[in-house]
Amino acid sequence: MTTIEDCVIVDASDVWKIYQTGQLKVEALRGLNLKVKKGEMLAVMGPSGCGKTTLLNCVSGLDDVTKGKVTIEGIDLATMSDDQKAQFRARRMGFIFQAYNLLPVLTAQENVELPLLLAGVSESEAKTGARSALKMVGLEDNKPAIVWGDEPTGNLDSENSEEIVRLLRSLNRDYGLTLVVVTHDQHVAQETDRIVLMRNGQIERQINASGPNHSKD
Repeated sequence: MTTIEDCVIVDASDVWKIYQTGQLKVEALRGLNLKVKKGEMLAVMGPSGCGKTTLLNCVSGLDDVTKGKVTIEGIDLATMSDDQKAQFRARRMGFIFQAYNLLPVLTAQENVELPLLLAGVSESEAKTGARSALKMVGLEDNKPAIVWGDEPTGNLDSENSEEIVRLLRSLNRDYGLTLVVVTHDQHVAQETDRIVLMRNGQIERQINASGPNHSKD
C-alpha cells in the first residue's frame, strides 16, 4: 500500500543555513521543515531576504546546509560528494531562472519557437515543441524528476508571464514533473497546488492554492 511518505520526493528536516563572516553571523534558514510531494507544483513566497533562494539552493543541493537533513527521492544529499551531487542534479533535476534573454518584442511562446525555427525545425514542429515546454528549459533529454525555478517571470510583462505560467503548468500536468518555484508573482503562485510563505528564514504558513491539482491535497 502506498503511504504519504512514499509520495514525498523532497524532504527537508530541521534545516539550518548559517553564514558567518568574522563576527557577523546570519541565520538564513532556521530549523526549516518542508516536504514536497511527487507531481506537486509548489510556490515559495515571502519578502526579500526571507530565505527563499537560500531554501531553493539548499534543498536542490546547490549549497550545503549547516545543520539538518535533505533527501531527494530518498537519497540523503549529505552522503554525496560534490561530483556525485552535480551528476545527480544533471540527471534528476532541471533549473529555470529569471528570463533575462527573452526578446521583448516577442511573446514567451514566440521566444521559445524562434531558436527552433533558426535551427531548421519546421514551424509546426516548433510550435509543438514550444507548447511542450521541454525545449524552453533544456529538458528534452533529461526528463528530470523535479524542476526548480527562481523567479522565472521576474523580468517579464503580464502577457509573457501568463505564457510562462502556462508552460510551467504543462511541464507539471502533461509530464508529471514536480515543480518548486520561488516567486513574488501572485499570479504564478495562484496557479500552483500549494503556497509556502516564508519569513525570517522559517516557514510562516502554508496554504492550498487554486491550481488544477489542488483537490488532491
